Amino acid sequence: MTFMQKIYLLIPLLPLLAAIIIGLFGRVLPRFAAHLFTITGVGASFILSLLVLQDVMAGHEYNGAVYTWLTSGHTSFEVGFLIDSLSAMMMVVVTFVSLMVHIYTIGYMAEDPGYSRFFSYISLFTFSMLMLVMSNNFMQLFFGWEAVGLVSYLLIGFWYTRPTAIYANLKAFLVNRVGDFGFLLGIAMVLFFLGSLDYQAVFAVAPQFADASVEIIPGWHWSLMTVICLLLFVGAMGKSAQVPLHVWLPDSMEGPTPISALIHAATMVTAGIFMVARMSPLFEMSTTALSVVMVIGATTALFMGFLGIIQNDIKRVVAYSTLSQLGYMTVALGASAYSVAIFHLMTHAFFKALLFLGAGSVIMGMHHDQDIRNMGNLKKYMPITWITSLIGSLALIGTPFLSGFYSKDSIIEAVSFSHIPGSGYAYFAVLTGVFVTAYYSFRMYFKVFHGKEQWREVKSGHHDADGHHHGLGPHDEPHESSWVVTLPLIALAIPSLLIGYFTITPMLFGEFFHGAIVVNFVLHPAMHELAKDFEGATAMALHSFVSMPFLLAASGVALSWYFTLKRPEIPAMLQQRFNGIYRILENKYGFDAFNDKFFAGGARLIGGKLWQIGDVQIIDGFFVNGTANLIGRISLVIRQLQTGLIYHYAFAMIIGVFLLLTFFMKT
Repeated sequence: MTFMQKIYLLIPLLPLLAAIIIGLFGRVLPRFAAHLFTITGVGASFILSLLVLQDVMAGHEYNGAVYTWLTSGHTSFEVGFLIDSLSAMMMVVVTFVSLMVHIYTIGYMAEDPGYSRFFSYISLFTFSMLMLVMSNNFMQLFFGWEAVGLVSYLLIGFWYTRPTAIYANLKAFLVNRVGDFGFLLGIAMVLFFLGSLDYQAVFAVAPQFADASVEIIPGWHWSLMTVICLLLFVGAMGKSAQVPLHVWLPDSMEGPTPISALIHAATMVTAGIFMVARMSPLFEMSTTALSVVMVIGATTALFMGFLGIIQNDIKRVVAYSTLSQLGYMTVALGASAYSVAIFHLMTHAFFKALLFLGAGSVIMGMHHDQDIRNMGNLKKYMPITWITSLIGSLALIGTPFLSGFYSKDSIIEAVSFSHIPGSGYAYFAVLTGVFVTAYYSFRMYFKVFHGKEQWREVKSGHHDADGHHHGLGPHDEPHESSWVVTLPLIALAIPSLLIGYFTITPMLFGEFFHGAIVVNFVLHPAMHELAKDFEGATAMALHSFVSMPFLLAASGVALSWYFTLKRPEIPAMLQQRFNGIYRILENKYGFDAFNDKFFAGGARLIGGKLWQIGDVQIIDGFFVNGTANLIGRISLVIRQLQTGLIYHYAFAMIIGVFLLLTFFMKT
């Protein structure tokens, strides 16, 4: 094993080792050991990931098996690593954001009795995501896929005494199982038709099946590649929260804020985006699949953004912005602009983690009150949180020169050049989404950091069912968080400002993803057309000041400022006048109600009937109780023969002997 192969192994194993030590011995070790072991493990993984990225940039890639789990026939199920530019970049992003979340957790979870357990979980989460992005085969991909789902279940329901947390983690687990069922079917079809689970082997043989068809329903022939890609994308819809499998993500806010940042920024929800980009050689063979991906992404980007407008919980506003931004990434995938999707994934990881951790800092300053209507003018009391949250918000809406601008505008431009069916609808959705994102992002920003100090009027405080105090008391004032909270905010604000400017040229128009991402420029020329208009990062930003996205974003900010600070009575008036639309948004388009009534209600109905008919009537009534009743009835008949009179028994014996003699004499 070479030196670099040892490093590849250490990167995921160090967080795993820390998670095991704290998970098993956290109760007996000192409290500080929880963050000492896990931060050391994740920090070392981050440094090693930087070395790997540098090595990959020098032209050294790796693809090989580490361990053979089992062999069945001619198929080997292996643990292996594919280290190229795509996986190396993801490793750096995952470990950096995870490291910031680990440090932040020291302050946020300082008083929580589950301190050690939480650190064990988030370190295990990091291991799971690293195994996913480093995999070189579908088996390991599926392992990491399921592992992040399992640990997210544990983290969303971390405060397990809260019924809402238990409901949220069960909802996330079940919705993801729906997506994972399609994902597993897609992997099964890859193995059955293409004969391997190894990425490179599958990609090498796939062109031979470009025109192959499969008869799923008798008489209906479907393109094999279309079916495989759509099934794989169903998995991505669940994990990356695309309509209609998005319903779990807003409820995941029931978990502590650090895990909200980890789930939404660089780990679980981006797994689907990463997977589709990794499968680009397959998706490029199916325009139908790309069209479906684009339409689903556009619908998510626009309609989930609308829901962010009416939210008053600070974490839910940021959560719906995640849904919308995931829609943008999915649209880019559908336009065959895979590198743009991954570029936005990277920039989004930094500013979304910043926004979530900033929201957590505000929540701590407000003594765990999350309602933005109870805040106001917090910039006076929390200056570091204020300025870093402003940077995150500006990056989110695509302000020129900030990181989010380069990736978001590139998506919009790529869609405008796409000729895939549905691209017109997608272009309208992502363009409209710019205005919507700017409005709800700065509505939250102005309510939290500017305007009237609403908390002075509220100042009641209350205790929840667990006895935790929420809200400001009569003698409290908001306060800036400790350095373990503000340091990650500053560290995340720097790439949110700068990383887009310095990386757009190599990642989108250079050779950064060469070999890792495959695009058929003849059929899908969006990236080729995008490159023609690119004249450098500075020129792109300067030109954007007269572009439609900038005007829409500026209009959204201006309107939110006017409605929030100048005329706050207008939104209430609009709510009354358009109450029907408001109720649709408040009910989240009825997705939750439909799921509760159709899927959950249907499952309960079927379960009830199976219990009443199958269990009570058939199993208990017919087999168990029926057998006992039959024996009882036979016993009643036989009991009539038991008279207790000797001459009856003697007569029966004589008849019996007579019958036996008759039988034997005949034979």
